[in-house]
Amino acid sequence: MKRIHIFGAAGSGTTTLGKALANELPFSHLDTDDYFWLTKFTHMREIEDRKKILKEDLLKYERSILSGALCGWGDSFKPCFDLVIFLWIPKDIRLERLQQREFQRYGNEILAGGSKQEQYEQFMEWASLYDHAGIEVRSKTLHESWMEDLTCPVLRIEGDYTVQERVKIILEYLRLNEKRSN
Repeated sequence: MKRIHIFGAAGSGTTTLGKALANELPFSHLDTDDYFWLTKFTHMREIEDRKKILKEDLLKYERSILSGALCGWGDSFKPCFDLVIFLWIPKDIRLERLQQREFQRYGNEILAGGSKQEQYEQFMEWASLYDHAGIEVRSKTLHESWMEDLTCPVLRIEGDYTVQERVKIILEYLRLNEKRSN
């Protein structure tokens, strides 16, 4: 096992899990936000630049865990992964996490009259679409479609688990599959 990809909806915990898993395994943690954004959450990097930088890092780090979504712009990386982990949590829990995260990032600027209010409201509206939208946006439907032609195993972790519980599930999965392949 050399490359693991963890993805799911915004607020599902992909980055947090990627970091925690990298602390347990001899893997480097990479996050798609670092490739997608030129300036975090305001200016997108050109697609070809994202791909080039990600490819360089995947070559640089022999064992890596990539968290975050690649759908659309990073489809060419699908064959690179030995395991894909899909995270899903109930919408109400996910949106509450996102509200807390955004408040920690921007404070009162997301409240009425704040400089980030409009951006925050648009982001939350977009995030709320995940469970019922079609493939035209980052949605569960798009993610399910993206997983259909993966050649590697997919481990689905669906439900409200703690980070530690998720890490335990993954380590157990890896241990069992290590035994099967020997």
